[in-house]
Amino acid sequence: MAAPDLLGGPGRPPLPPAVAGATFGVEEEFHVVDPVSLALTPSPGLAAAALRHEIGVRLHAEITTTQLETATGICTTLAELRAELIGTRAEAAAAAAAAGVAVLPASTHPFGTWEQQEITPAPRYEAMVERWAGLALEQDICGCHVHVGVPDLETAVAVMDRSRPYLPVLLAMTGSSPFHGGADTGYESYRTLWWARWPTTGAPEYLGSAERFAEVVDGLVASGAVADSSHLYWDVRPSYHLPTLEFRLADVCTDLDAAILHAALVRSLVRTLAGRAERGEPCPQPRPELLRAARWRAARHGISDTLFDPVLGELVDARLAVRRLLAELEEDLRCHDEWAEVGELVTRLLSRGTSAVRQRRTWLRTGDRREVAAGIVREGTVREM
Repeated sequence: MAAPDLLGGPGRPPLPPAVAGATFGVEEEFHVVDPVSLALTPSPGLAAAALRHEIGVRLHAEITTTQLETATGICTTLAELRAELIGTRAEAAAAAAAAGVAVLPASTHPFGTWEQQEITPAPRYEAMVERWAGLALEQDICGCHVHVGVPDLETAVAVMDRSRPYLPVLLAMTGSSPFHGGADTGYESYRTLWWARWPTTGAPEYLGSAERFAEVVDGLVASGAVADSSHLYWDVRPSYHLPTLEFRLADVCTDLDAAILHAALVRSLVRTLAGRAERGEPCPQPRPELLRAARWRAARHGISDTLFDPVLGELVDARLAVRRLLAELEEDLRCHDEWAEVGELVTRLLSRGTSAVRQRRTWLRTGDRREVAAGIVREGTVREM
């Protein structure tokens, strides 16, 4: 939600790529915690330093002072993305440590509540509280956003329209928010449900053209639901300030490999769907009610049970759904020499389960939510190469 100018350099938006998917980058949001108790801890000094860009161009303030956002630079390969994410995570940890706090890479805190937060004193965030009231005040969730370069808005909308049926399985692979308000919610991504209260979240409906997208944005602005397109919080949207299509559906991936896998799948999907759009292949248009049901089931069970296929209208074993997605992307991944690495990352994820699964295992084993938080911090800690 911080709307950084990165992924191209401060104040220097990158030129649009000639080919969809040639470039990509990732934004990750983290909770700020006390390094000993691991409780949510406001850090106004850290937030102020981030607002003034005193702790590096890749770190940004968020809506509350118990959050910190990172943004990679523009990447063209998975190796570049890995190096960037290692760097941004290390920078975030170092900046937090200098401020006497630590970062916790998960979408919800295992025992914190929104009442422990403070709104970051900046005009953008104050305006958000004025517009959305309690929704903004209770924003105690973090997300992972993947930007994929596209040549123009028409391509962005065409890919966005075609991506909607794939969003649930992508979400299911990233769950890291089983706890909320100190309770086990029974969900792998409770963030998805909490976020759904906002007026512009979830999968966008079919648009069909850049002109129609502009009409929808104008209508939402006229309604007062948003100030501008930067407040479209759909699961996928054309970025308002970068030549990218931004996928916003994922939970924060505690494990670095899971974050790289998610970004790799998203970029491959963009390349694949852009090709289908260019060839004039038909675009599936599942009902919005079915998309919402698929999104709910992915948030509820992750990859631990079955997912709902909104095109076929049937339940599918989650692992089979992941394999089907991989099969659809195989040609593209092989063409870009990413098949072996992505396949290994998928195998690792299916073997270990999501962060949500591991958090719940720790909770059931220890009965101690601080141990859950400690496990998240340990798992998400990286060192610069």
